[in-house]
Amino acid sequence: MGSFNEFFADYNCFATAEGLLAAGRADINVTYDMFFRELPDKGGFAVMAGLEQLIDKLSSLAFSEELLSALKNEGFSDKLIEYLRDFKFVCDIYAVPEGTPVFPNEPIVKVQGPAIQAQLIETLLLNTINHQTLIATKANRVSRASSGRRVIEMGARRAHGVDAAVDGARAAYVGGVDATTLYPAFSKYKIPVSTMMSHGWIQLFDSELEAFKVYLEEHGDEGALLVDTYDTLESGVKNAVEAFNSVLVPKGLRPAGIIIDSGDMTYLSKRARRLLDEAGFPDCDIYASNSLDETLIKDMLNQGAKIDGFIVGEKLLTSASSPVFDGVYKLCETEQNGVKVPAIMVSNNVHKITTPCSKKVWRLFDMESGKAIADVLTLDSESIDDEKTYSLFDPDFTWKRKTVDNFVARELLVSVFKKGECVYKVPTLEDVRLYCKEQVASLWEEVARFENPHKYYVDFSGKLWGIKQALIEKITRGADGEFAEVENV
Repeated sequence: MGSFNEFFADYNCFATAEGLLAAGRADINVTYDMFFRELPDKGGFAVMAGLEQLIDKLSSLAFSEELLSALKNEGFSDKLIEYLRDFKFVCDIYAVPEGTPVFPNEPIVKVQGPAIQAQLIETLLLNTINHQTLIATKANRVSRASSGRRVIEMGARRAHGVDAAVDGARAAYVGGVDATTLYPAFSKYKIPVSTMMSHGWIQLFDSELEAFKVYLEEHGDEGALLVDTYDTLESGVKNAVEAFNSVLVPKGLRPAGIIIDSGDMTYLSKRARRLLDEAGFPDCDIYASNSLDETLIKDMLNQGAKIDGFIVGEKLLTSASSPVFDGVYKLCETEQNGVKVPAIMVSNNVHKITTPCSKKVWRLFDMESGKAIADVLTLDSESIDDEKTYSLFDPDFTWKRKTVDNFVARELLVSVFKKGECVYKVPTLEDVRLYCKEQVASLWEEVARFENPHKYYVDFSGKLWGIKQALIEKITRGADGEFAEVENV
């Protein structure tokens, strides 16, 4: 991160760093959790993404002389400037691998290290993981709605900036999208790229038929024709058939497809399918576009639309129906002189109460079905023995209990940085995408469904639950045992 404009942090990160240095508390060892509280689109799970980009950014974390000069001009102390000039990242970071289904209120990234460093990276971490996880989650919903049909991402023109478009295309590919139309995403991440015909191309020619013929001469059997510029059925499809016959058939080629970008696409696709079949092109695919999302895709398929692929744009790359992923970054433990002290935030908004202590995250899988049973948060010092029966209980409704056996327990948080050095072997993008598909398949259909999904349980060990309840009790009651008011944070 070599220049002032490239360093990504809120102003208060520098102000807090300066205060910690002044108070002599900069080197207190702390543990922060990143987690989220609400699922996008009221879905059953989210898809973790953005770890590779986070690793890249943290591996090159530095403060340029340009930035240091700007901070000095803002009035920051020489002590902070010198600290940042000699900065060396030394934190430990653990994270859930990309492509993993994740659930509310469980750590998906854990940061341990000096307090000054852990809080300096807060904005960078949250921005990277929140955005990528949001888009990967939306893409997974769109992909699953398509029921195995091809999905092409085409949202760059309305994405929230260049980086959001490029990295969003990557996250969409992780989530299940098959290709992108954005060249920089192909160039940077080697995502399969697809070319798209434009209405403007057609309008530049004297006739739609001429435009189709020239396009096919250029692109051959890789070019899909956009058929709705004038009249989808009376002009577009008929001219496409004529162009196929005059350009492709003599060369022994078959058409890639047609694209319908407007109108009642369910009705038009049925009629277009009939016309293409009658003309001898049953293998010509029909693509639909025009502000699609998972809801529209499911509706069209439920109505019998004859669509082989979907081109999905801004509603995917902006996650328009649920455009914010509410990941937060909270202190859960401090360590001074070798003594670990759990930290908790208690709020009048009970859903904002945090879970203390440095934790492990376990996922229990049923050995017979391979399906995920539940996640369990434990203290770092605890393990789950999957050779013994384990008792699960709901941390909010403790009378709800379930005994499980014949299961496999797997830790989700893996080591990414040790003392500031990356120790994680980043998988290929193709491996991440395949892993995502496999892990989503491990969820029960009731959890993965779009409407009223079953709640997947994130439970606590008895020890962790006891520590949390004791801290809440201590904070919310005064010394005389009476309830003490707690500020809403």
